Amino acid sequence: MKNFEDRLKGGHPNSLGNTIEIVAEVLNDSALFEELFNCYFSEDEVVRLRTSNAMKRIGKVDKTYLIPYIDRFLDEISKIDQASTQWTFAQLFLLLEKEITEVQKQKATQIMKYNLENNNDWIVLNQTMETLFKWSKKEETLKVWIQPHLVRLSKDERKSVSKRALKYLETLK
Repeated sequence: MKNFEDRLKGGHPNSLGNTIEIVAEVLNDSALFEELFNCYFSEDEVVRLRTSNAMKRIGKVDKTYLIPYIDRFLDEISKIDQASTQWTFAQLFLLLEKEITEVQKQKATQIMKYNLENNNDWIVLNQTMETLFKWSKKEETLKVWIQPHLVRLSKDERKSVSKRALKYLETLK
């Protein structure tokens, strides 16, 4: 037991803390992945944020770590009411697009639609927009669904959100 939860605590909330070191340990020993994954259930918001960051980093290096956990991301992690888990969710499912089943993709799509409609965090909106937009290129019903949301978000006061929405709207035309 590496006690990842304790090692992910503390410091400035926007810092990585020991995240990079823990990612390296997990990549060197896949048996440690479960302990890291379970840090999502910490009561500490910073631990959950850093766990999300670690998942993204691990997935970029080796997606095979994440594949056995796809259903748990869908059924458990998606229910965590925290922006960092929601924006990472969108990033991970874009990364895992070729590895997920059609049923998993539909479930992920529903979760991200909900997040796009109900969340106001700029990173959640940007990351969710990106994944849904890219998926809409191959799915007409999603393209029809996302268009009015892009119109709404194109009027957002935050430039990163409005510019991304406008860019995607232009591409849809």
